[in-house]
Amino acid sequence: MSTPNGFPQHSGACVTRSTEGGAVQDLHAKKAGKAAKKEAGGDGVLTFEDPPSVGTSLNETLKLLPDELKAHMKIKSITPRPPRKPRLERAASLDEKSWRRWRRFRTSQESLTDPNETSSSNGSLQEASLSPPVRGRASPCQQNSLHSSPDASEAGPMGKSRGGTSDLGKRASEISSAFGGLLRGKAFAGGKPRLSQIMPARPLPPMEFNVASHTLRTANRIDSDCMDYRHYSQHKFGRVSSSLSDSRLHGNGMVCDNCSTDSMKSTFSLLTPIRSKDVRSRSYLEGSLLATGALLGAEELSRYFPDRNIGIFVATWNMQGQKELPVNLDDFLLPTDPDYAQDMYVIGVQEGCPDRREWEIRLQETLGPHYVMLYSAAHGVLYMSVFIRRDLIWFCSEVEYATVTTRIVSQIKTKGALGICFTFFGTSFLFITSHFTSGDSKVNERKLDYNKTIQALTLPKNVPDTNPYRSSSNDVTTRFDEVFWFGDFNFRLNKDRETVDSILNQNPETDVSKLLAYDQLTSEMSRGSIFKGFQEADINFRPSYKFDIGKDSYDTTSKQRTPSYTDRVVYRSRYRDDIHAVKYSSCPVIKTSDHRPVFALFRVKVRPGRDNIPLAAGQFDRELYLIGIKRRITRELQKRQEQKDQKSSSICSVS
Repeated sequence: MSTPNGFPQHSGACVTRSTEGGAVQDLHAKKAGKAAKKEAGGDGVLTFEDPPSVGTSLNETLKLLPDELKAHMKIKSITPRPPRKPRLERAASLDEKSWRRWRRFRTSQESLTDPNETSSSNGSLQEASLSPPVRGRASPCQQNSLHSSPDASEAGPMGKSRGGTSDLGKRASEISSAFGGLLRGKAFAGGKPRLSQIMPARPLPPMEFNVASHTLRTANRIDSDCMDYRHYSQHKFGRVSSSLSDSRLHGNGMVCDNCSTDSMKSTFSLLTPIRSKDVRSRSYLEGSLLATGALLGAEELSRYFPDRNIGIFVATWNMQGQKELPVNLDDFLLPTDPDYAQDMYVIGVQEGCPDRREWEIRLQETLGPHYVMLYSAAHGVLYMSVFIRRDLIWFCSEVEYATVTTRIVSQIKTKGALGICFTFFGTSFLFITSHFTSGDSKVNERKLDYNKTIQALTLPKNVPDTNPYRSSSNDVTTRFDEVFWFGDFNFRLNKDRETVDSILNQNPETDVSKLLAYDQLTSEMSRGSIFKGFQEADINFRPSYKFDIGKDSYDTTSKQRTPSYTDRVVYRSRYRDDIHAVKYSSCPVIKTSDHRPVFALFRVKVRPGRDNIPLAAGQFDRELYLIGIKRRITRELQKRQEQKDQKSSSICSVS
């Protein structure tokens, strides 16, 4: 007969392993009808009533044991005892059971985390480890081994089934102490430790005391629609994040519990808290490039733009003086590719509509409450509007503008240039919109307009130059870090209408390389006679001029003007690779003018600055902002009402 673990059973022999540290392991062996008797003396030699049979079975048992266990083995005689009566135990309630489980987990956790483990923590671990066998009924071998001590053997020939309470408790404490020593690797003196203490690989993080309630934590949850902006923008455009992109915003959606360890973060909002002593001593009129706390310094720049790149939308449109504005500007200002809006919008208009304020309201209405108009200027019918994300208005300098008139004879200033400049953090920007002389053959006049513009634009005025050593008094474009020049340059294609039409019909999609071979501006820029140092993104759209109003067909009047790329966007930078063109296209769905709007998306590098420049101090057109938002809400309510009326007016007929 064998036990479940495979060892043969013996009736009266208990194999005991003893160690110097006092650790005890019992193996109970039984065999029906045979009993073992121990000889006088403590040499550990056994004699049996039937040596051949008992010895044979015992040897078979010993063969199955490991060699290391055999070396520390002693076999003691025991006296068979009747089985104990089961002791009735009060059933523990659910609360008691849960409290015991919690107590065991707590004590075991303390013993694992305490580097200098004490005996009390060992005892807790031992109690938790030994509690299952103590609580239940002990096995016969465990009972016999506990009573095989000299104290227990002197109790009587049969022994008391329960033994002395003090002796049993003493023996249990010895076993517990031995087991604790074994866990610490001290069970065998002079030998290899069996089990070493488990320590964490690194210090455990301190528990953060978060006083924010569940309601506040829920209120600060990041919008799930913007969770993928970091991955998408980095894959699509190389940008790591948008203007509000702190590294905390792209985590698991909860800002309160996942704050940066570099600085103290607020548990109630996304804003970085400011210490009282910093408020007392902080001055925005002083500061250096890397000064901590500088408004335009590296710390603030990295918080809003970790990759130090911003997205800029630049557009130009000759409106032909039409009073009628497009019903929807979404396709113009918010193209479907890319999926995310830019940080800055600059729109230049030539031959603008009579109501300039209405045009600006429509721009604000389209861009929505996330953007404010930083500045707007006009020169006759040349308009320029600069919109920026409302969170970024504090990092802009004062905005300055200047104008140049290239046609003095005309009473209405239709030809000329308008420039707007400002500094964002430590990078200076210049935006110029122009309307050059028209006419197929007037290339030299257009070059004169360009030369007059770069010499006559008196910018900057009060805002200091970020790098005066690389500036020239004869060229305004050299006095700024990043320059964007856009408008109706009026450069044409040096080819007749029939040839251009045949090329367009052969390539109805976006292959316009044959047309660009006849482009006047491309030819002049390659010679260096105009827009020196400027670049232009690859053109993959059809000519933006001249269309029949409201149609997709080019000029069908008697003049039969040749389609041309008159509307362009060019750019230059003081530093190499600061500007990267992401998209360059036109908007064919807007047909209220004979020109199609042309826009470009850029990724521009921004550098930290100093606080010694005149700041705009959060300047924006508040009145325009309120009107635009009210228009937006009204339009949405009207759309919902129309949908509701349409559903209610539908008639269901039952035949």
